[in-house]
Amino acid sequence: MANTDTEEPTELIARNKRARHEYEILDTWEAGLVLTGTEVKALRDGRANLTDAFGYVKDGEVFLLNLHIGAYGHGNVFNHEATRTRKLLLHKREIRRLIGSVERQGLTLVPLDLYFRRGKVKTRLALARGKQQHDKREDLKKRDAEREIARVLRKR
Repeated sequence: MANTDTEEPTELIARNKRARHEYEILDTWEAGLVLTGTEVKALRDGRANLTDAFGYVKDGEVFLLNLHIGAYGHGNVFNHEATRTRKLLLHKREIRRLIGSVERQGLTLVPLDLYFRRGKVKTRLALARGKQQHDKREDLKKRDAEREIARVLRKR
């Protein structure tokens, strides 16, 4: 990755809030998306939903399913399909690593964020392992305890 001091700030489009609750994040990548013109214009209007989206590897390529990009208001007959399968742009060595992790270890590809960087739409893709119900409860207990400690320390 490039030095963060020289990069332009990113403009967040959408965030997958459920991902960190439902999955244990093991590793992340930045990937580009292959989009049509009306999709990019709809994203500039903030019409995206990552909640049910997930990635999969097929024939040495990575695709994103169930990413919902709402219709562009001025798109007429050339408007895009809202939940079509979209190709992700990654380097071959990254794809090879993902293939090994997803197929052999049974991990899941989950998009965390969707944002603009230097005018291009990017997604932060995570390699994740699904959490069990008791793990989710444990995380909620930890977060509540940390909040309570922070609240007590603020009052001092």
